[in-house]
Amino acid sequence: MTTPHDDAAPVATGVPGLDYILSGGYAANRAHLIEGRPGSGKTTLALQFLLDGARLGERCLYITLSESRRELLNVADRHGWALDGIEVFELVPPELSLDPSQQQSLVHSSDLELGETVRMAIAEIDRIKPQRVVVDSLSEIRLLSQGSLRFRRQVLALRSFLLIHDTTALLLDDLTVEHDDLNLHSLCHAVLRLEQLAPLYGGERRRLRVIKLRGTGFRGGYHDFVIRRGGLEVFPRLIAAEHGHPFPDEMIESGIPGLDTLLGGGLDRGTSTMLLGPSGVGKSSSALAFVITALRRGDRALILSFDETSGILKRRARGLGMDIEPFCESGLLRIEQIDPAEVSPGELAAMVRDAVERQDARLVVIDSLTGYHNAMPEEQYLQLQMHEILTYLSQQGVTTLLVLAQHGLIGQMSSSVDLTYLSDTIVLFRFFEAGGGLRRAISVVKKRVGAHETVIRELRIESGGLRVGEPLSAFRGVLTGVPTYEGEHRQLLADRDGDERE
Repeated sequence: MTTPHDDAAPVATGVPGLDYILSGGYAANRAHLIEGRPGSGKTTLALQFLLDGARLGERCLYITLSESRRELLNVADRHGWALDGIEVFELVPPELSLDPSQQQSLVHSSDLELGETVRMAIAEIDRIKPQRVVVDSLSEIRLLSQGSLRFRRQVLALRSFLLIHDTTALLLDDLTVEHDDLNLHSLCHAVLRLEQLAPLYGGERRRLRVIKLRGTGFRGGYHDFVIRRGGLEVFPRLIAAEHGHPFPDEMIESGIPGLDTLLGGGLDRGTSTMLLGPSGVGKSSSALAFVITALRRGDRALILSFDETSGILKRRARGLGMDIEPFCESGLLRIEQIDPAEVSPGELAAMVRDAVERQDARLVVIDSLTGYHNAMPEEQYLQLQMHEILTYLSQQGVTTLLVLAQHGLIGQMSSSVDLTYLSDTIVLFRFFEAGGGLRRAISVVKKRVGAHETVIRELRIESGGLRVGEPLSAFRGVLTGVPTYEGEHRQLLADRDGDERE
């Protein structure tokens, strides 16, 4: 006998990430509606629920009106699952049976077929007495009902029977009607909607939303998920306010004396820094300087690379005297090569959380925000998501470096997205002309925590690494995007080995 204390207690969903969204899982002994268009992942989600129950030794039943047993076994096999311990009841309505005695013509087929279908399902549940049930799908019952009133009464009868027998049930609905049928929403304890989106380019994106969950607080909004071999994996929407973590105040250095001096000693732990400038000016190389220093100190780091492959990144770092390969092999450095066309924003946030919470990463580099921007299916929400990610990293004591490439190489420059207000520190990079040659300049425009230099220094990228020179005062037109140096040439950095690289 189920006690009031145990009634509606959370039952694990079997889907990674979904229990967190539902504050523990599905409510025990209740009926839950899983709705979505064909191909959104309902069957896979339902099978994971039953597989988790079978693993715990519970009796599980899958009632299918839309797919055959053979098709379900094929789906399970493709995911590497065995449906041992799960009863599959393939419900064939009498009207569709090959038995001639079941055929009739005097009574309207739907009048007989609907009642028989529901009775057959209830009889199978009564025979097996399962603790977990999946009914796939209600759209077949809706079509047989030929009216919302009859449909509601049949589903209500099925739900009541499940409740009496203390069964936790998932009712799948294909949303085959032209409009949403809210009758089901009022009958079910919880409503989850799965969606599949097709962008103009790249792979499909899937997301889910909890529309309703009686008596329980849940994490609202859209949550991205993927379907891979092994089932669904849900990436809960990041809520920074739920993740607070105390950390000590300390300075993160780059190991380049001139750059650390420019930054007032380095970057404070738990802050975000934007490296802003045109392509090829040295933003990524400067970020690598902070990474290699942190790794040599024993800190773990994560690089989300959108713009270059991990092989090119390692080769470029080695050419600058910053060999990161040993740190990758030891596990201190994790490089995630991101394809913006294939990875959803939720999965990106999950990568960051996994590196911080499971691997204890202390430094995160996003290279570049332009690539991250392209990964957003709804670009106007990039600021909101970046605000959550940066706030989360700050509260975890993680130092974040954001690389943002501006449009153009010289002249007036602009960015596809303005996130400067989110950054605690902004480091500006520019090309400038002096003595008939092209050189690089670096300056700190903003730093919220602590003092910094307001001067402009020269930056050189050489085979031995990065060098930052002494302050240069004789500049004209820096803010126009075309800075020109009018001082003495001897104040500029001299070639150390004659090998300057991008």
